[in-house]
Amino acid sequence: MSETRHQSGAPWRNFYGRFKAKGLRESQVAYLEEDLPKLSPGPVGWDENPERENLDLASLFGGRDVWLEIGFGGGEHLVHQGETYPNVGLIGCEPFVNGVAMMLGKLRQSEATNIRVHAGDARDLFDVLPEGSISKAFLLYPDPWPKKRHHRRRFVTPEHLEPLHRVLKPGAEFRVATDIPDYVRQTLEEVPKAGFDWLAEGPADWREPWGDWLSTRYEQKALREGRVPHYLTFRRN
Repeated sequence: MSETRHQSGAPWRNFYGRFKAKGLRESQVAYLEEDLPKLSPGPVGWDENPERENLDLASLFGGRDVWLEIGFGGGEHLVHQGETYPNVGLIGCEPFVNGVAMMLGKLRQSEATNIRVHAGDARDLFDVLPEGSISKAFLLYPDPWPKKRHHRRRFVTPEHLEPLHRVLKPGAEFRVATDIPDYVRQTLEEVPKAGFDWLAEGPADWREPWGDWLSTRYEQKALREGRVPHYLTFRRN
């Protein structure tokens, strides 16, 4: 059976979540209009890249290693990584416009110049990333979709993990942070099946944050509400 597609040729992909909420400030609208176009990693959308040609990451980042953050929320971690590792190129992917606007505001206050942004679905970005081009990927406090019937909407499913595996280099690191015990369960079940090795050797390896970690608003909320964060590190085999 052939895959259902739009008239543009794009596959029909259900997207679960919000693209926008109310309350963008005037300054945030300006960030989106003035800054976002300049930070594009290249043609990602189906209208602008119907042939799904690969992005030229070598030209974009000058041959540096490229890291990917999937769903960067308000951008605290993404901007922190950009400042901490100026010799790495970073692509942040976030479909929620309000989060993108928040990140752009932080980036205006930063000296980081090594960040590019895809304000859309990660699956569209996976389509045009060259195979084996990403050296590290982050999935930090993703939408938990707590109801059992919604677990298939989580990122840690084959629909997302298989293309992620394709674009990661062999040996690349995949970091997952979540405070939802059942998300930990599903991650530990599904990620190894997609071709990743879990690197934990003991409890400290998933209960202590990474050395370059910057606590995000999502982690701080979890701690206030008594939930325990987990930090899971995988290697692409």
